[in-house]
Amino acid sequence: MAITVSIELNRDLEIPAGYDDVFDLLADVPRSVSHFPKVDKLVDLGGNAYRWEMEKVGVDKHAIQTVYACSYHPDKDAGKITWEPVKGEGNAEVSGSWTITANGDNATKVRFQTSAKLTVPLPSLLKLAISPVIKHEFNSLVDTYMNNLKNAF
Repeated sequence: MAITVSIELNRDLEIPAGYDDVFDLLADVPRSVSHFPKVDKLVDLGGNAYRWEMEKVGVDKHAIQTVYACSYHPDKDAGKITWEPVKGEGNAEVSGSWTITANGDNATKVRFQTSAKLTVPLPSLLKLAISPVIKHEFNSLVDTYMNNLKNAF
């Protein structure tokens, strides 16, 4: 038995760096992911597609690991980086985008949007209890990621 938890996130931030530097960091998936907390492994699948393997959460046979893969599509002229799920990889599907806009020479506005569907092997009776915990953890990881990116400059 399994439950699926859906998560939608939007974040806006301003990074104290020029457009090119910000875009180049975000478009370089391994470099960008190095600022994301609790990533156990990032696997290059080729063609700008990567599998994220997050650290396990829980104990022994009750540990849950989130694994998913995305294909990334940077468009510097449009100020957009999008990602879409690679089907058949892991227990989650994640899609989203960065929208990047110069704000003068030394600041860049960034909008992060993502949608995730995570399937975990738990009884459906636990969905009401575990869903808020998973959403809270995901929000916390993304907030830490945003702070880490801002501090990278």
